[in-house]
Amino acid sequence: MVLKLYGAGRTTSVRRVAALMHEKQIPFELVPVDVAHGEHKTPAYTEKQPFGLVPYLDDDGFIVYESRAICRYLEDRFPNQSPNLIPTDTRGKALFEQAASVEIANFDAFAKKAVDEKIFKPRRGLTTDQTVFDNSIVELDKRLNVYETILSKQKFTAGDEFTLVDLFHLPEGWLLEAAGSRIMYDEKRPNVVRWWRDITSRESWQAVKDGVGSSTKYKPI
Repeated sequence: MVLKLYGAGRTTSVRRVAALMHEKQIPFELVPVDVAHGEHKTPAYTEKQPFGLVPYLDDDGFIVYESRAICRYLEDRFPNQSPNLIPTDTRGKALFEQAASVEIANFDAFAKKAVDEKIFKPRRGLTTDQTVFDNSIVELDKRLNVYETILSKQKFTAGDEFTLVDLFHLPEGWLLEAAGSRIMYDEKRPNVVRWWRDITSRESWQAVKDGVGSSTKYKPI
């Protein structure tokens, strides 16, 4: 059975999961959810995703939601499907979990707020608050200075191998430029720029950066 991903193809969380599926060449069907007209808030949808958010994954009747949880599940579900994106050794896993916590608290918390303010609020008919956007960028800038230190010592956020944590950064980080900030390309942080250009150039991200559709081009697993 082909995995079914329920969501809207241009949302950040759906792109996060789809990037992982392309990275590991996992075939899937995108089942469109009409977020603009509130389909994600209907009883039929919230029966599967009680918070009424996208996406959720249906793996032959097994339902899992939250994009990062879905990505972790798929990594465990298909351990022999290269590349391996979560370390298996004790210390490697510890550094991975450390980096995953950093991404949530020190990157996504600010990038997501900035992107929402300039891109998604207007789509919902709401007014942008420039102060909220500016403050989010200021706070993100401080955190990226720490990223610069970390990335001066290693190639990726959890070490010298590309992992799920690097992928987790992509959807919100990619939209920062569209929101009006080139913070990810600031030359005062050459290691951040090097890392960002590396991960955004991956085929898996290029396949979903402009939106997600079903992908059945890969062999059934």
